Amino acid sequence: MAKKPAAVRRVRERDEESIELFDVPATVLCALCGQPDCAGCSPADEDGSGVVTIVPWERPVGGVWTRLWSTASATTLGADAFFASLPDGELQPAVSFALLAETLAIVSMMTVLVPLALLALPSIALEVIANPAMRASVLRWTALGVPMLSMWMVAAHATHGAILDVGARRQGARPQRRRAFRFGLYACGWDLMAGPLGALVTLVSSGREAMMKLVSLSMTVPGRASTALLRGVYGLPAEATSRARRFGTAAAIVITLASGVVFVAIFLVLAL
Repeated sequence: MAKKPAAVRRVRERDEESIELFDVPATVLCALCGQPDCAGCSPADEDGSGVVTIVPWERPVGGVWTRLWSTASATTLGADAFFASLPDGELQPAVSFALLAETLAIVSMMTVLVPLALLALPSIALEVIANPAMRASVLRWTALGVPMLSMWMVAAHATHGAILDVGARRQGARPQRRRAFRFGLYACGWDLMAGPLGALVTLVSSGREAMMKLVSLSMTVPGRASTALLRGVYGLPAEATSRARRFGTAAAIVITLASGVVFVAIFLVLAL
């Protein structure tokens, strides 16, 4: 048997190394037999391919952390494939994933930032420790702030998905409102992976190089995921995809800034 060219062998070795590095579970199963390696024994799915996409979080087996981490990894490390084939489905599991992912992302960020703030402002830290009223105020702010910020982040992501649906329909695509909301909700996995917890788990499980790759991917994943959704789910051509994406990004920025002002105002009213 003839040897494979060195360039081909290097590409294959690099691909295999990447798969082992991130270990993102397969998200495509046969609609009939449930096997990931089936060529397609059922023609009953929507596009006739014999496969149905299964989001890891929505699988009936596996622990909460395993399904959460698998899904968050897929939304970030495998964003192109994940969002291009994102299936329709119920909103409830997507909402629960989004809330859990955002809460963990925010708590992990606070775990890093609060000690740094205490080190930078030791006098304030000592005053909080010594003053019961100030301690109670900090706890009240935290108890209100974490869930409210989580819900606001989830709403912002879901709104982005809804706006992408509007942008796609403006380019002549068929409406996919519920799938667009699911896109926004599962996009909350980006925040978990890009935060301290995602970086720490990746560092411990896969090493420093994998963590650095994750940081790099996290910076580009929103654009890649939006493009994958518009191309794969809505079937838009390249030029229409760019227009829909620009519309979605501009509208999402305006809405996020406006809602952020409202969020801060409500938070201050409730906290005081």
